Amino acid sequence: MNFLWPQSLWLLPALPLLPLLYLWLLRRRGKPALRYSNLNLVREAASRPWRRHVPAALLLLACALLALALARPTATVTLPWARTTVMLAMDVSRSMRVTDVKPSRMEAAQDAAKMFLRELPRNIDVGLVTFAGSTQVAQRATLDREALASAIDAFQMQIGTAVGNAIVMCLAELFPEHGIDLEGMTFGPRTRLGTAAGSRDAQLGGPEKPAKPAPLQITPVAPGSFDAAAIILLTDGRRTVGIDTLQAARMAADRGVRIYVVGLGTPDGHAAMDESMAIYLKLDEPTLREVARLTGGEYHHAGTAEMLRTVYQDLGSRLQVQTRETELTGAMALAAALLVVVAAGLSLVWFGRVG
Repeated sequence: MNFLWPQSLWLLPALPLLPLLYLWLLRRRGKPALRYSNLNLVREAASRPWRRHVPAALLLLACALLALALARPTATVTLPWARTTVMLAMDVSRSMRVTDVKPSRMEAAQDAAKMFLRELPRNIDVGLVTFAGSTQVAQRATLDREALASAIDAFQMQIGTAVGNAIVMCLAELFPEHGIDLEGMTFGPRTRLGTAAGSRDAQLGGPEKPAKPAPLQITPVAPGSFDAAAIILLTDGRRTVGIDTLQAARMAADRGVRIYVVGLGTPDGHAAMDESMAIYLKLDEPTLREVARLTGGEYHHAGTAEMLRTVYQDLGSRLQVQTRETELTGAMALAAALLVVVAAGLSLVWFGRVG
């Protein structure tokens, strides 16, 4: 349990003084029988002397709860998560053919993703984005698990790793109303005629394209606060082309979307490749961890196929529930009020008076 106003807890050390005050008041009153209005109540009280202390004990407990309520206590609770969409962003760069993860990184990733689909609740839409040097939507968000499995089986490996583009494309699928321009972010703003300023068509005077509307200006929200969707990003390397990864992560954070990052591969996984490609096969773990941190997600490393399956199983479980910090002030204040009412009621029933 945590407290939003812990400075108010100074009242708790004063609580032991209340029983002493109670005992002092009992002695000052003298014989309690003289205060009863009914001789039957006197005999009843004498036969069960413990009763006279019950209302006082309940009031003492009520005071303790009120002291805690003043400090605004909070607790972490686990609730079902009404998530509706999960976007899988999967690396299909050529380095995924490396066999340090058996039978290969690609096959291990495909098997783990299909297992994830089988275990995920059927009421959650899943979309699939693949990325290498280019990025594409392999399957729009759907409940059709067979269509998703077929899209996973059809992966084609390419050169390059555009991690940032994959994140932005997932966001474009989740928020079509935001008008996210992936092409414009990748190649630069469009010219007056609608052609990207840095593209080959613009340089050579190629065909014109209609200019896209300006992206919607959004009001940033707290990272991880958008409960309706999440992104699971799997990669085995580092960004080599495209949008900066952390820029894309900040876009997700501004929309409250969590990114759960899975880093795949072993430290010596580049041994099977040409030395010229070795640098690109090393996981950029600092950046991937920062992506998870910025968005309120998590980073997981998987060095074997079994570890990868375990990671996806864990993520599948996490995406079905959520933990929230809930304030308990109202509940404690209500409990204290009920104790006061019960104490007054017992005192009235047993002794014919309140107090």
